[in-house]
Amino acid sequence: MNAGETTTPKLGVQAATKIYHTASGDLLALDRCSLDIRANEIVSIVGPSGCGKTTLLWSMSGLHGLTSGEIRLDGKAITGPHPDIGIVFQEANLLPWRNLDANIRFPFEIKGEKPDRAWIAHLLNRVGLDGFGGKFPRELSGGMQQRAAIVRALALKPSVLLMDEPFGALDSFTREEMNRLVEEIWLDTKTTIVFITHSIEEAIFLSDRVVVLSARPGRVAKEYRVPFARPRSLEIMATKEVFDLTNRIKMDIVGERARPKAPEQERTSAEIVRIRP
Repeated sequence: MNAGETTTPKLGVQAATKIYHTASGDLLALDRCSLDIRANEIVSIVGPSGCGKTTLLWSMSGLHGLTSGEIRLDGKAITGPHPDIGIVFQEANLLPWRNLDANIRFPFEIKGEKPDRAWIAHLLNRVGLDGFGGKFPRELSGGMQQRAAIVRALALKPSVLLMDEPFGALDSFTREEMNRLVEEIWLDTKTTIVFITHSIEEAIFLSDRVVVLSARPGRVAKEYRVPFARPRSLEIMATKEVFDLTNRIKMDIVGERARPKAPEQERTSAEIVRIRP
């Protein structure tokens, strides 16, 4: 442990196991997945499709429970949605009967707090939505709706921000702008960020660490520390160092896709319940 680091992680995932009960049988999505997220770092999670990335993120948010194991925020078990955890979903989920400004204010109304209008105005300007506050979701493109959802989450200044492929619907130029915005906000606030993405390049640009999940059922297969100093410029993405790191991560994911299931990954829900701590 380096000097200045605390012993308690900001987010601690301990042997997280999640089973979905479906019409065709039990689906083991996560199997004893463990991961520590330190305060003030950005961690991206990548892996094969269907490996449990979103399941893990939803579990971190408290939006659903685990079959066994636990997730802790500042050492305390997360048992439901937490006011200090913000989340940006793949879909914008804007309320159709409220305009953009009212959608952004909605979380503040729920919490009974006064919004920081200057901060919100800054965010709207940075994502290209300045002047659109009176527009309703039906009047905005899909990309604009998602950018509004991102502003809504960032406006609350949470200590932890969970982001589930939030930029997948945006064009490449806007996506790069949003990546820079996330880093700028992190530099200002040191918000702990967990970022789900299918883009290895995006993960490298944003992150202090990139975590690779195994093929389903998801476990941590490998971690990479990203060695580039901040603030980062897009020019680093053309360097040999980024190219080599991208290829190493890509080969890990390809290897996970091809990996045959180990016998212990065929465990039944009854077996998992028996090992519940």
